[in-house]
Amino acid sequence: MKFLDQCKIYLKSGDGGAGAAAFRREKFIEFGGPSGGDGGRGGDIVIEAVANLNTLIDYRYQQHFKAQNGRPGAGSNKTGANGESITLKVPIGTQILDEDRETVLLDLTTAGERVLLLRGGDGGYGNTHFATSTNQAPRRRDLGWPGVERWVWLRLKLIADAGLVGLPNAGKSTFLAAVSHAKPKIADYPFTTLKPQLGVVKAGENEFVLADLPGLIEGASEGVGLGHRFLGHVERCSVILHLIDGTEEDVTGAYKLVRKELKAYGAGLVDKAEIVCLNKADAIPEDELKEKLRKLKRSSKRPVMVMSGATGQGVPAVIHALHAEIEAHRLAEAGPAAPTHVPLETDSLEQA
Repeated sequence: MKFLDQCKIYLKSGDGGAGAAAFRREKFIEFGGPSGGDGGRGGDIVIEAVANLNTLIDYRYQQHFKAQNGRPGAGSNKTGANGESITLKVPIGTQILDEDRETVLLDLTTAGERVLLLRGGDGGYGNTHFATSTNQAPRRRDLGWPGVERWVWLRLKLIADAGLVGLPNAGKSTFLAAVSHAKPKIADYPFTTLKPQLGVVKAGENEFVLADLPGLIEGASEGVGLGHRFLGHVERCSVILHLIDGTEEDVTGAYKLVRKELKAYGAGLVDKAEIVCLNKADAIPEDELKEKLRKLKRSSKRPVMVMSGATGQGVPAVIHALHAEIEAHRLAEAGPAAPTHVPLETDSLEQA
């Protein structure tokens, strides 16, 4: 299945049905009267987050979604049928943005979360509603209210506990394949990863989700290479694992370059908890490794871990450090007393 993390679609809720103008004509009834029924209500547009999706590819081939219109009313005070609503199923972590691609209308982060996005139009009144003592045979009837239409953007931000960042060929895919059952493409040339990959990592009896992102290069914030489009998937992560290729001549330059691109992207990525790791330790002489480790510690101003994704050297320690940061983040978010009740989302956003 192809990976698609953003697309533009057209939505329209159903129009309300028109009311009817009718009069009673029944045998043995001396006086007739108005009997026009109301129109039915138009269908809604509902967005639902489901757990078994991880791409928006379904919306690549169909971009227009229109809910059914309400049926018109009829005589004998018959109300028209309501239009059928449309439920759009999206992956967990999907954001609904306005046409400007900046205003966030919805952010669906929980499986089963359902939100009414566009409400259908109300049906019009039939002439029965307009009968009075002075106007006993009204011929007025109302048309239904129109539905709401708008273009919106769907943007997927994968739900992962930890994110892998680094320059191309830093060994991110090798590490992901070593610690999970994910099977990312691995090769000895840059940009083997062209889309984010997710893997479930076991840390003792616990598990967490790790996301491998395509490598950043200098100028990514200006669109060079793959740009930093996929960095949005790290926004929800608790911790960033920054891998640095130990075979690089200038490991401090590689570290600073990625940090510069994270800062240029914004969204608080540069302030997230970060674990710096010097990878490919098996391919570096011991003296050279110690010197690069010393320089990297001085440049990053934080502890630096050493590992080799290919041989497994130091990998358990890195997994333990990642899990510890994730648990610390969860405890900080829960606070002293986590809420026990979450109110249901009932408000419509058609006027947003």
